[in-house]
Amino acid sequence: MRIAILGTGHMATTLASGFIAAGHTVVFGSRDPAAHSDLAAPVTSAVEAIRDADLVVNAVLASFTLEFLTPLADDLAGKVLLDIGNAVTPSFELMYPTASLGELLQQALPAMKVVKSLNTLPGALALAPASLPEASSVFLSGDDSEAKALVSSLLAELGWGVETQVDLGGIASARGVEHYFPLFVAMMQQFQGVPFNIRVVR
Repeated sequence: MRIAILGTGHMATTLASGFIAAGHTVVFGSRDPAAHSDLAAPVTSAVEAIRDADLVVNAVLASFTLEFLTPLADDLAGKVLLDIGNAVTPSFELMYPTASLGELLQQALPAMKVVKSLNTLPGALALAPASLPEASSVFLSGDDSEAKALVSSLLAELGWGVETQVDLGGIASARGVEHYFPLFVAMMQQFQGVPFNIRVVR
């Protein structure tokens, strides 16, 4: 699968390493490709990266995502977008307290298929769920079942077995996982760098 990762920051490069290890072709999309020639995969413009992608991963700064992606509406039409962002202010307050970035992206770009996932856990854990002593949970939200199935298969390749994946339903449910972020930050501060995640017990 050809995966376009929009952004070149920590989460973008972390996920890229996992995708490449799983055998996928990765291309980064950046506003300034020439400034990122040292990455593990080619860096092009966002438009070029999106063009032939089977999956687009939004790893740009979440607070900037709508501004960045909306002008790319034609390029993203029909594409599956995995949105991993939590849109917060510099003081870690929710930017969309009565909505979610996932919902707003789907509204702004209705021809795109948004799937929300991987936004409730530390980046390194996304690639190594077995590093915790017990199995934990990862969530998916999205309106398109085929798009969620594509993301689900990718999660499985990263080590998230089907039994650890929790499909929350439509993209409206992304509000819940995004609003978990303040609790995540509080636990991160309390645990002082010790890896953690949450687990749904049924």
